[in-house]
Amino acid sequence: MNRATALAGALLLALSPTLAAQELLIRNATVHTAGAQGTLKNADVLVSGGKIRAVGTGLAAPAGVQTVDAQGRPVTPALFGGITEIGLEEVSGERATVDESLALGANAKDMVVRPEFDVTLAYNPESVLVPVARVEGIGWTLLGAGAAAGGSIVAGQGGVVRFDGSAEPMGKRALFVQLGSDAAELTGNSRAAQWMILDQLIDEVNGRIPVGSHVALLTPAGRDTLKRYLDGGGRVFVDIDRASDIRQLLKWSKDKGVKVAIVGGAESWKLASDLAAAKVPVFVDPLANLPSSFDEIGASLDTAAKLRAAGVEVSFAQSGDGSHNARKVRQLAGNAVANGLPWEDGLKGLTSVPAEALGVGDQIGRIAPGQRADLVLWTGDPLEVTTVAAQVWLDGRAIPMRSRQTELRDRYLRTAIPAEQGGLPRAYPAGDTR
Repeated sequence: MNRATALAGALLLALSPTLAAQELLIRNATVHTAGAQGTLKNADVLVSGGKIRAVGTGLAAPAGVQTVDAQGRPVTPALFGGITEIGLEEVSGERATVDESLALGANAKDMVVRPEFDVTLAYNPESVLVPVARVEGIGWTLLGAGAAAGGSIVAGQGGVVRFDGSAEPMGKRALFVQLGSDAAELTGNSRAAQWMILDQLIDEVNGRIPVGSHVALLTPAGRDTLKRYLDGGGRVFVDIDRASDIRQLLKWSKDKGVKVAIVGGAESWKLASDLAAAKVPVFVDPLANLPSSFDEIGASLDTAAKLRAAGVEVSFAQSGDGSHNARKVRQLAGNAVANGLPWEDGLKGLTSVPAEALGVGDQIGRIAPGQRADLVLWTGDPLEVTTVAAQVWLDGRAIPMRSRQTELRDRYLRTAIPAEQGGLPRAYPAGDTR
């Protein structure tokens, strides 16, 4: 079903002219709460003041509330878009529009480690990529800092942003570190040196290496930033794949008292029980099942299922371009489900699991009283690629289901959209038969 049909027919939203109203009652929905209540059939969701006030059956409609009949269709929390650069880049090939990485040194001997580098300072909530992701049911993302040639294995910090137009990130920052063969060139072509450097950084934070020493890698601000993570003030996201490297990471994080999460984790299933015991969440790409390096020899389609069966909290992140194709994160979850992951865990991997891992689970990620009313009404199973988001609400406000991509599509439709409805001029003359 296409989005236009979904909006015109399946929804029948009975929307009043006040699309931005925050008083909302969604009736007769299959509500996937991604929380303790599980899935509720023929249920209602009451929204007031931008928050979810009640979830249940036969809820009373307050006077003047906008009512939407879901007709049994699924309602979920707005989805997590993965770890992306949405709002940090517009055109990947145009360096002037890319802000997610820092490169100050030419090679390993010039390495400058700047954990205080914070990509959220460059976030542009008016990026054209925001509505492109939003109309697909994506309500929030983790902005990631990327390692670059001339940079360091400690890429910098990112944070959670919601696609509600706000420029302010929510929750604590996350620190990004890249380890393994992909980062070897940043550490003298040896992964062993990566642990040496990480240990030195901690020695600097603890004052064992004086500020200003000729061997110091951190600025005073960098020391303060790393100390916050050593004190539990945020989670360190480590891009890592090989089982032996993951084993070393678990030992290192336990010794140093650092909360970590794994990104990628192609061979993480080999250490599933250890990861579960250490309460380390894993952000996997279930489609990355063919090894692209020697670190990924053990890559498997059922990695997510094996991890979850052992008790690991599983979420999703694309190994490719997750910024321009954030919508594909649903496909990742769907493929994980097709290869053994329980459906509810597939949805939680796009909602409550990443929210909890990032420390924002008290605000987003579930449909429950007190949560932000970030909701999506779907035309069918949200983990199926043929399903589309019929309507998205953020803080209870219905967002326009339009993006630059839909506007370009509409411009070339045979039936022109009237200008008063926001349509663009026709690309072809009205009589053109192409």
